[in-house]
Amino acid sequence: MQIKDLIPWARKDHAPEPKTDDQNPLAALQRDMNRVFESFWNRFGDLDWPWGGGDAKSDVVETKDAVEVSIELPGMEMKDIEVTVTDDMLTVKGEKKVERQEEKKGYYLSERSYGAIYRTIPLPPGVDGEKAEASFRNGVLTIRLPQTPEAQAKVKRIEVKGA
Repeated sequence: MQIKDLIPWARKDHAPEPKTDDQNPLAALQRDMNRVFESFWNRFGDLDWPWGGGDAKSDVVETKDAVEVSIELPGMEMKDIEVTVTDDMLTVKGEKKVERQEEKKGYYLSERSYGAIYRTIPLPPGVDGEKAEASFRNGVLTIRLPQTPEAQAKVKRIEVKGA
């Protein structure tokens, strides 16, 4: 008799069958927990956060003479937004605090919510930050950054030919 004969998992004739994910209790627990969290967070996926939080959608478009940036900031006001520009970076900060209190016969309601956005957008070379303009209308911040004449002159159109 050898020592490996005394160890049940070392003997080939008594080796346990490897468990599949369906039989493994830890894998089943992890799968169930993932499903619980996914179903919980999916309920919030399509919300428009009224206080400006959540996922602020943004668009960056480069035209022939400017770079235009649009960012959705629902529920925010102009006083809540700060826009700064450097040579190569546009930064948008916004913060919204909503506080509501209501007291009527038989109940007292107090709600507070908070949302913030901090977005940095890299800018292409040749953007003239000194002439940047920003406007805010219907919850959408639009920033127009004109390109310098030198940057516009460097653009060269290349003709595309068929093979």
